[in-house]
Amino acid sequence: MNDSSSAAAPRRSYQSLALRGFIGLAIAYLLVAYVIAPFAWDRYEQRHPSFDDVPGITETGDRIPGDPLNLALVGTERDVKRAMVAAKWYPADPLTLKSCLEIAEATVLKRPYDDAPVSSLYLFGRKEDLAFEQPVGDDPRRRHHVRYWKAPHPAPDGTPVWLGAATFDQRVGLSETTGQITHHIAADVDAERNHVLATLESAKQLSERYAVPGFHKTLSGRNGGGDPWRTDGALDVGVVADEN
Repeated sequence: MNDSSSAAAPRRSYQSLALRGFIGLAIAYLLVAYVIAPFAWDRYEQRHPSFDDVPGITETGDRIPGDPLNLALVGTERDVKRAMVAAKWYPADPLTLKSCLEIAEATVLKRPYDDAPVSSLYLFGRKEDLAFEQPVGDDPRRRHHVRYWKAPHPAPDGTPVWLGAATFDQRVGLSETTGQITHHIAADVDAERNHVLATLESAKQLSERYAVPGFHKTLSGRNGGGDPWRTDGALDVGVVADEN
């Protein structure tokens, strides 16, 4: 065998190996892109609710843009209430003249009012279905709070979905849009979203937590009181654990 034939044999072997490798990679790509990924996405959609048709911003009673949605819970009304209370959240009082006078008195005297009322915001043309708050010290001007609206469509398994707007009240003042007395919120609504879900996780009330990135296309704005807000755009979802 001459030298040229000896040199050609390794080249052919290398080319054959490279061709087999290329074919293997092509087959793997086709399997992932056209079989595995669609199957995984289909399984995901079967287990998780869709938020494609959900408005991202609430409204005030005057139809002024309100607080942004930043979280959702999946569970029955009973389970959501149980989970929030277990995580040391207080159901907010109905907004009545009596409760408004009580929070005003508490603010002046700087005494705690654990279940102080929250003003109503609107989604799907109705005010919040549930509202909870968590006091900070003895000053009712500072508090964590979250409102929930029952979504029109349940999760794929029929479990209700509750859309939430969580914000932190940092002081009391006059609304820049209406001149009414109101709580002013902290701008970082993601921090409050994380706080709500962290308290539920700490109390072992969630069986699953995941994020829906890109829920908000606009990442900043102002609410009905003129307060600025900002977000990373994600909607965090918590699946409430079954009561055992």
